[in-house]
Amino acid sequence: MPLIDITCSPRVSDESKRRLVEELPHIVSVAVACAAEPYDGCLQPGDVLVRCRSAEPGDRFDIDVLIEVKSKWFEDRAADRDRRAAHIRDEVARILPAGHLVGVYLSLPVAAWAQTDDD
Repeated sequence: MPLIDITCSPRVSDESKRRLVEELPHIVSVAVACAAEPYDGCLQPGDVLVRCRSAEPGDRFDIDVLIEVKSKWFEDRAADRDRRAAHIRDEVARILPAGHLVGVYLSLPVAAWAQTDDD
């Protein structure tokens, strides 16, 4: 279950932010799919959580969009994490207007997740 944090500079439009929040769950799920956590294309509540915020005036933030992804460590997922981060970066760059600077930080900690049922 990936956690996605998006931080945007003032240069990023509300429409671009909306598209990022809408499209990143699928983009990240494709990027981090592995044998232990395959992606079937059908996201359920709690599968991917997205938080979006604007950079604050006191932040040192010299890119337009920072995508931070946390997803549980699995050996096959970690083996090619650079390719996975590049995939996310390239897909985010496709969403944004030309010239926006994008950074992706993919973290694969040893982790556990528990969630209540939705019924």
